[in-house]
Amino acid sequence: MDFKDYYKILGVEKTASQDAIKKAYRKLAVKFHPDKHPGDKKAEEKFKEINEANEVLGDPEKRKKYDELGSDWQNYQQYGQANGQGFDWSQFQNGRGQRRQRSSRGAEFSGDQFSDFFESFFGGGFQGFEDNARGSRTRKGQDLESSVTITLEDAYTGAPKLMEINGEKIEIKFKGVTDGQVLRIKGKGAKGAGGGSSGDIYLKVNIAPHNHFERKGVDLHCEEPIDLYTAILGGKATIKTLKGSIAMEIAKGTDNGKVLRLKGMGMPVFGSANEAGDLYVKIKVVLPQKLSEKELELFKKLSEMRS
Repeated sequence: MDFKDYYKILGVEKTASQDAIKKAYRKLAVKFHPDKHPGDKKAEEKFKEINEANEVLGDPEKRKKYDELGSDWQNYQQYGQANGQGFDWSQFQNGRGQRRQRSSRGAEFSGDQFSDFFESFFGGGFQGFEDNARGSRTRKGQDLESSVTITLEDAYTGAPKLMEINGEKIEIKFKGVTDGQVLRIKGKGAKGAGGGSSGDIYLKVNIAPHNHFERKGVDLHCEEPIDLYTAILGGKATIKTLKGSIAMEIAKGTDNGKVLRLKGMGMPVFGSANEAGDLYVKIKVVLPQKLSEKELELFKKLSEMRS
């Protein structure tokens, strides 16, 4: 029986925090979820492997037990081989071998959901619930996944939006969220059984493309037309921002394609009250159209003066 390196399966270091383990598990679970790979046996096995790793490393007690054995695994294995027998795992088992168990993090699994290594190591059983005096089982509700598409303005202002998810109206603020970001809405998933707590909702946020601004991280980029006379002589130009239009001073002799930076006028930083990115404005000098004969004559004189 081969040793299962649960840290390697989740792609984390042995010193990883519980929060880092949880984040790694969530990312992989979304990637290999059977709903995204119907009929793909390899993805299904990978999903089971990820859940098994999370079942151990996501539980501080199981993780401690696993780490204690891990350092002496080779010794145990060699001992068993030298004596013509397998290693006696009974001293490490919890003695609660139930034929059906529930993961302490939500989903219910049958015995074949876990590897021989897991079954041998943990004795095929673990307490994800407790029986009360009447024999009923307390079970946390299932986590749910959903998605929503919002505008760039929604992500900028963070104004509350009322959404209906799982039959319930929920007010959500999207300030600073990025395209593809997943928000956790605690306790709004499926209801638990036997008085257990409700699951969570994992809401994937998609941001619709904007017709004027391009977002790069927390910064915004846009292009603004400036008339030739303002570019040459200087003056004020109207610049669009997500806060509204502002008057911006344009220096004399501003070149076509020059990029101006407006500090703090970009996207707000998610989770921060005061931080924000910058707005980068690329100047596009627009030539005057339908010039009169007198205007053309003046341009000719200017050309002669320059030469």
